[in-house]
Amino acid sequence: MASSDEPAASTGGESLLTVIVALTANAVLAIAKTAAALLTGSAAMVAEAAHSWADAGNEVFLLIAERSGSRPRDEEHPRGYGRATYAWSMVAAFGLFTAGAVVSIWHGVTQLSSDVEETSYLVNYVVLGIAFLLEGTSFLQASRQIHGASQRFGMHPLRYVTQTSNPTLRAVFFEDFSALLGILIAAAGIGLHQLTGNAIFDAIGSIAIGVLLAFVAVFLIRRNMDYLLGEAPTPEIRSRVIAGILEHPQVERMTYLHLEYVGPARVFVVAAVDLVGDDTEGHLAVRLRKVETDIEKHPLVEDAVLTLSLPDAPSLAP
Repeated sequence: MASSDEPAASTGGESLLTVIVALTANAVLAIAKTAAALLTGSAAMVAEAAHSWADAGNEVFLLIAERSGSRPRDEEHPRGYGRATYAWSMVAAFGLFTAGAVVSIWHGVTQLSSDVEETSYLVNYVVLGIAFLLEGTSFLQASRQIHGASQRFGMHPLRYVTQTSNPTLRAVFFEDFSALLGILIAAAGIGLHQLTGNAIFDAIGSIAIGVLLAFVAVFLIRRNMDYLLGEAPTPEIRSRVIAGILEHPQVERMTYLHLEYVGPARVFVVAAVDLVGDDTEGHLAVRLRKVETDIEKHPLVEDAVLTLSLPDAPSLAP
């Protein structure tokens, strides 16, 4: 059967490395930004510290997601544990919303009327500069994985990362991208505070960072919810699956196909097919099971269920 998404085995190790790189960077940055916020009193730096703490916590949940979703299927979970990846990834996204967005917006609003002077702008600039380098390293790791996968499927990288069934890769990419934007927003807020002497710009920077995090968090929550509800693959993937099943030497035609993701790069297949030949009912049942077994050998397929087509049902084509 033709490949229609990244095989889970080929992405699991690379996704794990991507999450570990992001976790290491965010843990170091969370400590550094917290120290800078305490030293300088910058509202934007408080927002950045909250952002990094939220991201670091999220990466822990993403590691749990990778581990939980990789377990093989059993009698209690005949379609595997892949959806656990989306559940844990949604928990991580909700953490980004509460610990990152809400804290940043709340702190920025409370500081709008503040006239506290920062003790050292240089400390903030140094920490933000280091943060940009570390976040950039993590972002490049995620971007390399996305770019390589998107090339294999002939998709634009941004389209691929929004549609990929790999939630950990999507989360790290958008969290790192928002982190880089957040650093630029924080630097702008602190810079305007320094130039004008008005702390309101610092507070506005904190609020803007919070709004950015809220937007990213809501997007990630919605995408994970889509997959938990059984999102179907794209029409292009559907066409490839139809072509792949029709290539099986025992399949003459197909009249029905249901596909849904049950985990990263893992789909559940339900199809109605007409087998070659004219066997008795008992022989047909045996042959159907054999075709199911062959389809499930493909790294994309978690489970396949086949039934016989109705004689007058129209045939599907790729």
